[in-house]
Amino acid sequence: MKLRQSAGSHCGATLVMRRQLRVAITFLLAAIVGMPGCSLRKSREFEFDPDFSHYHGAATEVSYPDVESVSYEEIASTRAPLTLREDTPPEFWDLKLDEAIQISLANSQVMRDLGALVLERPENARTLYDPAIEETHPRFGVEAALSAFDASFESHLFFENNDRALNNIFFGGGTRLFQQDLHSYQAQLSKRSATGGEFTLRKIIGYDFNNSPGNDDPNKPWTVQVEGEFRQPLMQGAGVDFNRIAGPDGRPGAMNGVLLARINSDISVADFEIAVRNLVNDVENSYWELYFAYRDLDSKIAARDRALETWRSINALFVTNRRGGEAEKEAQAREQYYRFEEDVQNALAGRPSDNVRTNTLRGAGGVQVTERRLRRLMGITASDGRLIRPAQEPSMARVVFDWEELLVESLNRRAELRRQKWQVKRRELELAASRNFLLPRVDAVGRYRFRGLGEHLINSERQTGRFENAYQDLTTGDFQEWQVGLEVQMPVGYRQGHASVRNAELYLNRERAILEEQEKQVVHGLTEAVAEVDRAYEVSQTSYNRRVAAKQHLDALASVYQDADENEKTRLLDLLLDAQRRLADAETAYYRGLLEYSLAIKNVHLQKGSLLDYNEIYLSEGPWPGKAHYDAARLDESRRNPTLLNYIISWPFPVSRGPVAQRIMPGVEEPNDYATPPIEMLPQPALPADPVPNSETDGAESSAIGTGVLRNATFNPAVGNAPPT
Repeated sequence: MKLRQSAGSHCGATLVMRRQLRVAITFLLAAIVGMPGCSLRKSREFEFDPDFSHYHGAATEVSYPDVESVSYEEIASTRAPLTLREDTPPEFWDLKLDEAIQISLANSQVMRDLGALVLERPENARTLYDPAIEETHPRFGVEAALSAFDASFESHLFFENNDRALNNIFFGGGTRLFQQDLHSYQAQLSKRSATGGEFTLRKIIGYDFNNSPGNDDPNKPWTVQVEGEFRQPLMQGAGVDFNRIAGPDGRPGAMNGVLLARINSDISVADFEIAVRNLVNDVENSYWELYFAYRDLDSKIAARDRALETWRSINALFVTNRRGGEAEKEAQAREQYYRFEEDVQNALAGRPSDNVRTNTLRGAGGVQVTERRLRRLMGITASDGRLIRPAQEPSMARVVFDWEELLVESLNRRAELRRQKWQVKRRELELAASRNFLLPRVDAVGRYRFRGLGEHLINSERQTGRFENAYQDLTTGDFQEWQVGLEVQMPVGYRQGHASVRNAELYLNRERAILEEQEKQVVHGLTEAVAEVDRAYEVSQTSYNRRVAAKQHLDALASVYQDADENEKTRLLDLLLDAQRRLADAETAYYRGLLEYSLAIKNVHLQKGSLLDYNEIYLSEGPWPGKAHYDAARLDESRRNPTLLNYIISWPFPVSRGPVAQRIMPGVEEPNDYATPPIEMLPQPALPADPVPNSETDGAESSAIGTGVLRNATFNPAVGNAPPT
């Protein structure tokens, strides 16, 4: 009966508690709902809007960031571009190729290209800062990886005041009303070693003043502990090699050791070198494109002037109604003139072309369009009232390369292959580190501690009694503790470890396959470049002979036509006009072949990785501070004289073969691996000299490039059917 009453009273108490709990929850919800910003009532501001006017008016509104423009005065003061409507010929800027490349590199904080990548995908653009950004990355940079081995200082200070009523006198140390002042001061210095071990020196000061009757009289609340601790992995996580690759906190799939960080920096340097090489390549291509545009313009001006003279002679016969001046003959000569006039206008102004990189001669841009393209690559204003004119002639000497030397040099010096080899080395290191995760985690742990107890922490008056001063008691060395043990952790099956090893093997095979394919592509490209050199040289010789023959043919026909009677002139007109077209085509083909030969020589150096040396360019870092030299010397000394502590596990294997030698680097002698292939200058027969520049020849300075000539030579149909004078 008593049991039933007890159970009933307990159930009643439970119901009362549940009722009180529901009431409390109700008041809590009411308070939350009543809070500003937390109302659950329907708001008129967020009623459903079928037109989504809120998003159209605010969410999709175009706005501008509050950032000051960095436009320079030089950019803001760009002049209008040169066009065909200019009244006076522009001022020429005679520029050599090495000067154009020097200006381009001096103005290239961002590596420009012809595809406007900096506008469409600025995150993919290469800049001068990329290697330094990769080096100083806060997570994956070299300094970030080295920071894992830096000494670390930690300190904790806690203060507590406890005032408790205890149900059990045992937990209160002999009292049910427990009062306590509790302080804790801790400071430690820890250091990670290259073998994966962690060493810690720690000091702990405690203050525990309470009213427990069991305390000594007088109370001694101060305790001081000084301890040294170490934790050294013996299997998984142990070794200099593993910690240099994966880092002391490396995990499968998350490795960030010093070697991997250094490889990232080397890959970034290779990418930067490729970007510089591509910029130099584009500048040289555009420079010779501009040279060809001038030569093409010269040939078309000469052809136009010859057509003009022919039209004038036919028009004179047409006006006097003489034989040979028939209307169809006059229209035929007039059409020939305007055809060449159109060619001259297009050769001067040009048409916009696709902004894509090519290593072959386009030959269809025109002077002004090609000049603006070169200006963009050089990093100067698009127009400043001057017109760049190449002041350097292409090479006409025959160059013969040694194929065996080219093949070896291309496989060693090509920047793309060096970048991929760094990727292969990265995967090899990751595979070596991944095998470490197949070992159990066995850590040797040790600790040694000195203790001290006292009524005071520090007492300036040295006391003779025991436990008067905590630090004095510590220095007696009467209380010492130590601990040594092993911690073992081993997953059953090592599923993650095996997956990590297999993944690393697959990545390594992939990078090796890519490297093999890249080497094939390099050899194929080198083969085409070498063959193009021989083809371009032979074609340039042939096109020169064609040019000479076409000039002689036209001169002979012009002489015959001049001395012929009216009947003969009618028969010879078609031949004369055709000879003029043939000479114009032959001159254009000659300069195209000459420029293709120069670009072919350049492409050989591009394919074998020596284009920067070919243009006398080398890459170097800025000056290092004195502390960096001191650290490097100290590190080199430690490597040559290893200590037992750092290199007892294994001797670190080499990762890099040293810097890539650049032939034109001052004060550096190039290794034999990168020997320059011999260039054989074969004796060539003397070529016929070019004609003396005049109004009908191809001299760059003889043709007044500008619209002054074009305006004087333009026929106005409204005046009458007469040739311009």
